[in-house]
Amino acid sequence: MRTGPLTEPLTRLLRGVRWYLREISGTADYDRFCRRHREHHPGVPVPTRRTYERQRARHQEENPQSRCC
Repeated sequence: MRTGPLTEPLTRLLRGVRWYLREISGTADYDRFCRRHREHHPGVPVPTRRTYERQRARHQEENPQSRCC
């Protein structure tokens, strides 16, 4: 397969866009949570994304933090 001079920059751009979208959508957070859960609780099923989001929202409501924005 031939690659042109724009292949590498385009690939980097697309990876950056993918990273950005995963970060703002919360997908990356859930993936990190799953990884930690598997490491610290082997053999215990990983909660679904929906359950994770509920627990996260509950935690934020019960532990508010002041922010500038």
